[in-house]
Amino acid sequence: MPAVSDSGPLIHLAQAGQLSLLRNIFGEVLIVLAVKREVIDEGIRRAYPDARLVAQALAEGYIVVYRTTSRISKRASKLARQEKISPSDSETLMLAKTLRRPLLTDEKVLSMLARMYGLEVWNTWTVLLEALRTKLIDKEEIHKAISELGERRHKLSPRNAKEILDAVERISASKEA
Repeated sequence: MPAVSDSGPLIHLAQAGQLSLLRNIFGEVLIVLAVKREVIDEGIRRAYPDARLVAQALAEGYIVVYRTTSRISKRASKLARQEKISPSDSETLMLAKTLRRPLLTDEKVLSMLARMYGLEVWNTWTVLLEALRTKLIDKEEIHKAISELGERRHKLSPRNAKEILDAVERISASKEA
């Protein structure tokens, strides 16, 4: 089932060299125009390598820019003001809610709001753990991602890193059993 994504998971999975997992897990990922501008247009302008990878995924068709309706945009503007979140985050959330699709986000506030709307929520780490569970990647690739993202870019706390590594071990043990 296609998912809707904000910028975080796209950037982080691209930085970890695992962006294509989104195609394997969801088939297609929808983004709003503001996310495309933030991740691809602004990223390329600033010469971020991950922006080119996301642009390539857009060209390959598994990331799709979804043009929201004026109704979604109006609801998103109201939500942004009420919840003090960015317009792109609120538009992304309203798109996921309207289409009843899973939401990919690394932002706690957006995750909480999505759950309040009854949406399934994924983040960078749950994508990587699902990829491990379904044998799309191995333990070593999770360790590399934690090193690349957790220590340098994603501000992963030692406690959260341990939780992820514990989950990796549980998944690996269940695959061996």
